[in-house]
Amino acid sequence: MTAIELENKFSAHNYAPLPVVLARGEGAYLWDVEGRRYIDMMSAYSAASHGHGHPRILAALTTQALRLAVPSRAYYNDRLGPFLKEICRVTELDAALPMNTGAEAVETAIKAARRWGYRVKGIPKDRAEIIVADGNFHGRTTTIIGFSSEPEYRDGFGPFAPGFPSVPFGDLGAVERAITPNTAAVMVEPIQGEAGIIVPPAGYLIGLRRICDANRVLLILDEVQSGLGRTGAWFAFQHEKIKPDGVILGKALGGGVLPVSAFVGRQELMDVFTPGSHGSTFGGNPLAATVGLEALRIIRDEGLVERSRELGTHMLGRLRAIQSPAVKEIRGRGLWVGAEIDPNFASARHVCERLLTKGVLSKETHHTVVRMAPPLIIGRDDLDLALDRFEEVVSELAKMPRPSVAA
Repeated sequence: MTAIELENKFSAHNYAPLPVVLARGEGAYLWDVEGRRYIDMMSAYSAASHGHGHPRILAALTTQALRLAVPSRAYYNDRLGPFLKEICRVTELDAALPMNTGAEAVETAIKAARRWGYRVKGIPKDRAEIIVADGNFHGRTTTIIGFSSEPEYRDGFGPFAPGFPSVPFGDLGAVERAITPNTAAVMVEPIQGEAGIIVPPAGYLIGLRRICDANRVLLILDEVQSGLGRTGAWFAFQHEKIKPDGVILGKALGGGVLPVSAFVGRQELMDVFTPGSHGSTFGGNPLAATVGLEALRIIRDEGLVERSRELGTHMLGRLRAIQSPAVKEIRGRGLWVGAEIDPNFASARHVCERLLTKGVLSKETHHTVVRMAPPLIIGRDDLDLALDRFEEVVSELAKMPRPSVAA
């Protein structure tokens, strides 16, 4: 059997991969089993922001694995403290709770917000609410998908937990109207990734901070995809010069080799956790802490935030200059862009399949958006080549007969 046949036979069919079998990666490149090279314009949803096989990440991983990988949090270890100190330094928050996946960090944030609501704000038992935004994507646990507005994510997985009123993303008035005495927190992505790289109106985060302060409500930001340089700032909230009460981190924190995440917050919020109230067998292990610390240091040492800002401005400018009726809209910030494809010409999936044949890897979301989020270490020449290929594809679409139904 081929690799694709084996995967299709023995894997649950919860993904629909593009027809390429990857075997190797280095920097901003990926190679398939036949040796063809591709430019990576996805970077694993920001998990590979440092590129594939970054030598400093691999050196830190190997050295630590030979020393100590996974003891228990029942004991202290010599790697966790320095890692958490650096997370708190870059976020300018007070304390962090390490986990593994982004969804686990979101669940941690939910637990923290609820317990803060009961123990600090005085919300009656089991009445705490967390306001979320329509179009959100915070992970795949049953609690999280329960407040998703995407029917596909919810279908067949109920019943769902109550307590998550949802309002239109970017609508400050809707947030104000949704707040009640039982509101513990507002939890949103500063830019919605899975929804199609949806950038809210200018001043949205400033407005959320004002509303939360006025109502004694926590502001928690999910920066699993947008954080750690992706938008041309360390964190997307810094574009509006606000500070959240809590921030959720993941993906790039693992340097492209491990699942590493964390919930970071103000002291008053993090103090709600007591021994036994939360935990994780793997969260905060020395191997993950070592990789996470090195990932943060590389972003600083290699100027990846500034690189994302500069190359992101270039990418947005180039994409917005494309003259093709097949492209309805270009939106994004930093090295994180969504290209909305007119379904009268083709589906975003079709565009990604055409890009694949031209040596560029991307992935669609919501059938109409092609995502572009290359590793932050990508060279300008490679970025331009990938953008050239995208322009070729959408220009070809504009010359083809339109399908009666989007492909």
